[in-house]
Amino acid sequence: MKHLIDLSHTIEDGIITYRGLPAPVICDFLSREDSRSHYDEGTSFYIGKIEMVANTGTYVDSPFHRFADGKDLSELPLESLVDLDGVIFHAERGKKRIGASLFKGADIRGKAVLVHTGWSDFWNTDQYFENHPFLTLDAAEYLRDAGAALVGIDSLNIDDISGGARPVHTTLLGAGIPIAEHLCNIGEIPAGGFKFHAAPAKVKHFGTFPVRAYAVVG
Repeated sequence: MKHLIDLSHTIEDGIITYRGLPAPVICDFLSREDSRSHYDEGTSFYIGKIEMVANTGTYVDSPFHRFADGKDLSELPLESLVDLDGVIFHAERGKKRIGASLFKGADIRGKAVLVHTGWSDFWNTDQYFENHPFLTLDAAEYLRDAGAALVGIDSLNIDDISGGARPVHTTLLGAGIPIAEHLCNIGEIPAGGFKFHAAPAKVKHFGTFPVRAYAVVG
């Protein structure tokens, strides 16, 4: 029997994903009450409205997020986002810098590489924004050279944000490898093979968009 594991945070009105970016505003565009005048007796519909930045909740970055001439969301092939064989690497709890040694010796070519740090436990708390775990440049270069198809992490950012450089985004997106950030529940995926899915909306001239990421086990 196949089992699905949701790897996405819930997007709610007012939730902060990344400090300094605005929270989403979720409201009615057409309420059920107001819609009743448009339809027959007993029939109503709801149309919601959401205002948000692209980097909200669990999302995928395409190369366009970093590079003006990179592929945007609409140009990413589905094969790079869904039905990917997945592999999980469990980082040492509390370790901030995650280097290439975590991945060496594993077969990751053509696979979605998910990095489990446990940081998602702090989602929607102040601690989530402070001293998060991240990949180092040598880790990104190793994943690129080893043929990773997608790289995801359950942390605030796949990069160190203490400075202005973003070497992991630059390395992976520069090689056409999508990045998934703010994942959750990675630790619930049992040992063994699984399929990873994380398709964003097909938006032109957009580099990032929320996804309903999930693992298919069994």
